Amino acid sequence: MTVRRLDRTAGIIGAAALVAAAVAGCSTASAGTSSIAATAAYVQVPTSQGKATVGYLDIRNNGPASDELLSVTTSVGGTVALRGPVRPDVSPVTMHTVKDIAVPPQSMLQLVPNNYHLLITGAAPLVDGKDITLYLKFAHAGVVRVLALVTNPSNGGGSYFLN
Repeated sequence: MTVRRLDRTAGIIGAAALVAAAVAGCSTASAGTSSIAATAAYVQVPTSQGKATVGYLDIRNNGPASDELLSVTTSVGGTVALRGPVRPDVSPVTMHTVKDIAVPPQSMLQLVPNNYHLLITGAAPLVDGKDITLYLKFAHAGVVRVLALVTNPSNGGGSYFLN
């Protein structure tokens, strides 16, 4: 009786942990242990069908060495460009496509509207309130997967500044 109760309790705790991880938008490496973790990801609904949209997230490098975000793909297809400022800390901000984004060791990098971020084009229709998966390819950490919430700021959904 006691063993059965422990098995059931362990199962409930394990299921709750999986749900909590999914809701929190936790990331997982595709193989092995990664020093890179991606969280707080979201993608905005395009302003009109077939238009480009943007994606934002936080990337934490817990390792002793720098890494580089090389590319991103999504579970809804399309093309993802890495975007960054032409000249950081200069206003007005002018963006351009970059080949990679450096993630220094022991640091948090935030992909935000006026700095590095993702530009997504040609994706399948995005539905407000649903999750998509982003696959982040790093030079050293390999592929890191993160759930991204689809939001619609025009109807009160989240935006980077509201979350």
